[in-house]
This record gives sequence, structure tokens and C-alpha cells, in this order.
Amino acid sequence: MEERGMGTESELVSIPATPHGVSTPETMSPSGQRSPRRHGAGGSVAAGSYSAKSWTPTPAMISPRFLSPSISSAVGTPMKRVLVNLRGYLEEVGHLTKLNPQDAWLPITESRNGNAHYAAFHNLNAGIGFQALLLPVAFALLGWSWGIIVLTIAYFWQLYTLWILVKLHEAVPGRRYNRYVELAQAAFGEKLGVWLTLFPTVYLSAGTATALILIGGETMKLFFQIVCGTLCSSNPLSTVEWYLVFTILCIVLSQLPNLNSIAGLSLVGAVTAITYTTMAWVLSVSQERPPSISYQPLPSSSFGSAAFLILNAFGIIAFAFRGHNLALEIQATMPSTFKHPAHVSMWRGAKVAYLLIAMCLFPIAIGGFWAYGNLMPQGGILNALYIFHSHDIPRGLLATTFLLVVFNCLSSFQIYSMPVFDSFEAGYTSRTNRPCSIWVRSGFRVFYGFISFFIGVALPFLSSLAGLLGGLTLPVTFAYPCFMWIRIKKPQRFSFSWYLNWSLGLLGIAFSVCFSIGGVWSMVSQDHPGPGMVSGFLGNLSRTSKW
Repeated sequence: MEERGMGTESELVSIPATPHGVSTPETMSPSGQRSPRRHGAGGSVAAGSYSAKSWTPTPAMISPRFLSPSISSAVGTPMKRVLVNLRGYLEEVGHLTKLNPQDAWLPITESRNGNAHYAAFHNLNAGIGFQALLLPVAFALLGWSWGIIVLTIAYFWQLYTLWILVKLHEAVPGRRYNRYVELAQAAFGEKLGVWLTLFPTVYLSAGTATALILIGGETMKLFFQIVCGTLCSSNPLSTVEWYLVFTILCIVLSQLPNLNSIAGLSLVGAVTAITYTTMAWVLSVSQERPPSISYQPLPSSSFGSAAFLILNAFGIIAFAFRGHNLALEIQATMPSTFKHPAHVSMWRGAKVAYLLIAMCLFPIAIGGFWAYGNLMPQGGILNALYIFHSHDIPRGLLATTFLLVVFNCLSSFQIYSMPVFDSFEAGYTSRTNRPCSIWVRSGFRVFYGFISFFIGVALPFLSSLAGLLGGLTLPVTFAYPCFMWIRIKKPQRFSFSWYLNWSLGLLGIAFSVCFSIGGVWSMVSQDHPGPGMVSGFLGNLSRTSKW
């Protein structure tokens, strides 16, 4: 039976290749010669010339639907074989993505051999931090019911916005948004995207790095005092000198070249964070509760004070979830093909990471509040351990807990600083049109480490602004991804997705404004901790020096 379709095998001719190495559709010229189709008006083409923009096959042309029996009956066997081979090639090699040569020189995108395991390590390292130790404070302000409800809503809310960021990484065919600001520019426009997201993302990276230097240095001092005791009390290092020691350690570790190269450090950070948060609530629950414990929310003198206390509790819970400003950067380290898109591996690793994060945050919040009730001090669960059980817990166990905190701070510093390193090197490579040498790269990282140290030591009042600045960065996690989904995916008006994203986005902006106001109030009234108050955490942590 003769095969019908575009023609018999004897009538088909091979398709010539363009200078770009990709086959093009053909048209029959009046002279009977076949030539590539020009993308111009009417499809006419000058003899011997090609279009300025080469034709590239789209996924629709090589999709299973195109190669289905109903369609393939209209396509000759040689043509079908070409399309099958082309589809297999694209599935194995990757998307026809327009690559920026500069990306091969930058620390976030120069290595694209990441996988789901690396994604889990990075998300865990970025997602658990010292903010989790303050969650029982929020429960002391809200009580059992509202504490659990708000923590659960916040967890699933931020998990949904993380899913949005993972999906939007390759929302436009042939384009990968490797950084949060790039995705914001695609969604909101070049200028508005930078205006909305540049400061929050820089603060979340550089501000967190500065806070980690302060907390890491203070914890190293406490670890040293616990281990040495009276033997090393003759001429001890000052707190500022411990900050400097911690900064030098951070600078040494920051010489690892790119984001994939710190996967081992992220694994260490993830393991230590899970361990010390688990130890904190297990040690608290295993001890006897104080006799005067109560689970009623803390009283307030006026309605305004009660409202601000509730906002502060919401802020503590919201700021316990972090790392969304690094989600696109983590996904950028993974290869992406038609057959194995990057979002599959990224989401697989993120699901495992956030399951473990939930297994850390919920027990430390519930267990800490159960153990101490509204007697929970504003410094968090570690400070409560010192106040109520300093004589019941072995010194070796306490020293181990502090050492784990130091390791976690060292690891978290690396992943939160990587976007800043990337920005430094992007500015250098765009001006010189060449990659950074090892000396230039090292110089940038030494400079950044000591600048962070200087800000933390010379400008101590900035920690009191943490609540205000934290409120300004809240939309990065809870609001902007919802608006990005609406702008890029364009869901149907008045559909469930449309209502959901508009509601969550506007609610996130409203909370951001309220938390910023609460941060201003917390600077005026220091009776209760404001959201993200690093100063309160450090102040109470330093009191454990007698431990």
C-alpha cells in the first residue's frame, strides 16, 4: 500500500540545514528549487539569502501530539524520522535557551550540575535559623489556639509562594530567571521590578550575614567560656574580638567559588540546625515545668498595646520562614532540559527540605510553649533553658548546643552572602567583559566580610531597626510571588487562581505595613520583642555567659 501524505519517499528530498545548524521549513520557488522560508511579509525570500532571525523548532512541533498516529499519517516517513530524532536530541541536550555568556562567569550560574539533593541541602540551610528559637515567644503572646493556627497558615502560605517561584523560573520558553530581581523585572517592568525587590533582597542577604556575625561571635564566646571555665579567665577575648574571629572564619570559607561548591557546607548547616533546634525543645520538655506556669496570653495595659503585641507575634512567626530570596538562585544551579526540567528536581528537594523544616519549627514552638508557657523570656528558648534549668543540664551538652549554633551560622553566612558576591562580580564582568580572576574574587569576598563586621560593630543601632526593615522585606516571601504569578501566567479573571493570588498578595502587603509599624513601636517600647529583633536575642544570649 502506497503511503499517502505529503508525498512518497521518492518524491521527498532532504531538508538543507541553515548556517545555524537547524533545519528550516521550505517553500517551492517558481523555478522549482526549494529554499528556506523567510520570516518576512508574504514569505518571499531573496535568492541565496537567509532571514536575520534563524527559525527554531518549538516544543509544539516535536510534541507527542504532533507525532501521534493521526498526525503522522499526513507526514512522510523520512520527515517523521527527522522530527523524532530532533525531539530526542532536544530532550537530552536541553532547551533552546538564549544563554547570557556572562552567566558562565558568575558564582550562581557558572556551575549547573546541581540536583534534588543539593536543592534540599540549600533550602534547609537557608530555611532554618536563629529566628526559630523565638517561636515560643509568639505562642506566649497568642496562646495555644491562635499560635498553632497562625503558624500553620504561615507555613502553607510560604510553601505556596515557594512553589510559585519554582514554577516561574522558566515561565517563558527559552528564558531562565536565575535571580529574584530578574523575575521581578519580567513581571513588573525593568524599573519597578528593581525598585520593589532590590532593597529587600539585598537586606535579606547582607542584613542576615551581619546578624549571623553577631550571633556567631557571641555564641563562640559562650562556648569558649563553658569549655574553659575558670582556666581561661585571666585574659579572655572581648566580644568584638570574637566577632572578628568569626568574621575571619566566614571569609576563609567564602573562598569556595560558586553556589554548587558550598553544597557540603549547606549540608553541615542543615544537620546542625535540625540538631540544635531538636535539642532545644527536647531538653525543655524533658525537664520539670515551672510551678507558676500559665498558658494564658500575656496581658496588656490597653487595646493599642494588645494590638501591637499581636502584630509582633505575627511578625515573629512570619520571619521564622526565610530563604525565598534564594529560591531562584538555588534552582539556577541545576541543568534543565525538555525531558528533565529544573523545576522537577528543585521542587522535589524543596518538599523534603520543608517537611524537615516543619518537623523543626512546630515542635520547638509547641514544645517550648508547653515547657515554659507565658514565662517564656523574650530571648527565646535558649534563654529559657538558662533561666530555669541552668543547674540541671550537663555543661558538655550545653557546649555542644552552642557549637552547633556556631557551625550553622558559618554555613548560613555562605549561602546568604552568595547573591552579594554575584552582584559584585556581575558589575566587574560587565565593565571589563572578562571573568574575575581568583585574586579579584577573593578581594571582593574579603571586602564584603569586613564591611559586614564593621556594620555590625560600629553601627549597633541598626539591630533596633530589624523590625522595621523586616516588615519591608516581608513581601518577598508572602506577597510578590502572588503578583508575579498574575502578571506572568495571567490566570482567567475571577477564577479561583485569580482570587487566591490577589487575596494573598494584598494580605501580604497589609501585613508588611502593619509589621513595619510594629517595628517602629518596638523601638519606642522595649518591654516586648518586636518582629525580627536581633538585639533582643543577642542581649538575652549574652546573659548566659554565667552558664
